Amino acid sequence: MRLNKDEVEKLAESFENKEPQELLKWAVDELRPRLALSASFSVEDVTLIDMLSKIDPKFRIFTLDTGRLDQETYSLMDQIRARYSLQMEVYYPNTASVEKMVRDYGMNLFYGSVSHRRLCCKVRKVEPLMRALSGLDAWITGLRRGQSVTRTEVKKIEIDDAHGGIVKINPLADWSDDQVWEYVKKSSVPHNTLYDKGYTSIGCEPCTRPIKSGEAIRAGRWWWESPEEKECGLHAHK
Repeated sequence: MRLNKDEVEKLAESFENKEPQELLKWAVDELRPRLALSASFSVEDVTLIDMLSKIDPKFRIFTLDTGRLDQETYSLMDQIRARYSLQMEVYYPNTASVEKMVRDYGMNLFYGSVSHRRLCCKVRKVEPLMRALSGLDAWITGLRRGQSVTRTEVKKIEIDDAHGGIVKINPLADWSDDQVWEYVKKSSVPHNTLYDKGYTSIGCEPCTRPIKSGEAIRAGRWWWESPEEKECGLHAHK
């Protein structure tokens, strides 16, 4: 099922004040099997995993392993896999591309400049995502408007022009940080233990740190860059 821009805008408006589960149920009913959840195992992602497991226990899920993740993230992946009996699709960066990048710019090139950091994200995340989305009509993400200044315009359903015009579904777009954590605690959903150590947004190990008091949720991601630069390319923004 392919939706055009007008159809998606009407759907986004109709689902704006509805619960995430209602949008997920619609997506499963209308877009399966060419639908998948993209999970980096953030607190938002495990929330969506739990919700989807109650709608369609055999939902499709994929993750991007950049090769630079924390051990705590890998441990959570195994916990989630076991709890929900999931068959996760794991996508890795192209080996030759990583080798060339490191040979040309070094292992920690991302600290040197925004352009080098974006190159690293492109090689380790964006290109694998393109492969993961190949053949899909829609993907589900844990994006929220309150996460950063680059995400304030996120809609619950969008046309993803950056990925061939497929549908992008963001069921938690209007949820607050407190709402997500309330769901996780109430449903006893496993979460990344780095959150218990002051992290509020978790990505690759060398590019993520705990935040300081009063800092924004994503301040610990690429902390050496300005807020408006803090996207890796997975989620193109206007």
